[in-house]
Amino acid sequence: MAVDIERALALTLPTFTVDVERGRLRLFARVIGETDPIYTDVEAARAAGHPDLPVPPTFFFSLILEAPSPFGYFDELDIDLRRVLHGEQAFEYVAMAYAGDTVEISERVVDVTVKRGGGLEFVTKETEFRRGTELLAKATNVAVVRNPEVTA
Repeated sequence: MAVDIERALALTLPTFTVDVERGRLRLFARVIGETDPIYTDVEAARAAGHPDLPVPPTFFFSLILEAPSPFGYFDELDIDLRRVLHGEQAFEYVAMAYAGDTVEISERVVDVTVKRGGGLEFVTKETEFRRGTELLAKATNVAVVRNPEVTA
């Protein structure tokens, strides 16, 4: 079934908040192989001029998974997850985030591109991360949806 582009662009996704915790930042840093102590040691972070442990690059993606239903927008658009592939991910960093911050996360579908005669549809979702009114970062995720009804 083809993605309903108008419905996708009009879809309202719930905004939610996540508290950034030190333990979670330390674990994430270890998992990605980050060895700079500013990401695991509060004193090292403060000595480097940070108020607390800074958020490592790409950590924001893990916060997206805290949504009440992180992949629920596929259900809302009648997209079968068995037909979805991760296509692309990009981040734009605007300001530093730290342990102790409460981050507000808002998401929306910003584009649907159809290729291969409708056989592939690219659903682009943009996510904003804010501390209060301050924009911290934006993430762009592209999901590739295979339309089984198109065989060409």
